[in-house]
Amino acid sequence: MTRMDDWVAAACAELDLDPTGVPVPEVLDLARDVAHNVLRPGAPVTAYLLGLAVARGADPAATAARLGGLARSWPVELGGADTAG
Repeated sequence: MTRMDDWVAAACAELDLDPTGVPVPEVLDLARDVAHNVLRPGAPVTAYLLGLAVARGADPAATAARLGGLARSWPVELGGADTAG
C-alpha cells in the first residue's frame, strides 16, 4: 500500500465511504490540470465540485475528464497557461 492508499482508506473510514470507489488518478490529474492551467487554489475547490457532482449521480471519471478539459483549455486572458511557448 502507498501513503495515498493509506490516506484514502483512513479518510473513507472516517466518512463511512467505500475506498474502492475513489478514482484517485482521475482526481489527481484534474487537480494538476487546474493548478497548472487555471490557478493553484482552484485545484482543491474543483475537486470539491467534482465530489458534489458525483454525489448527485455524475460519473466520476467522465466528470473529471470534462473538468480537466475545461482547465486545459482555459483562456490565457482569464489566467490560463500560455501553451504556445
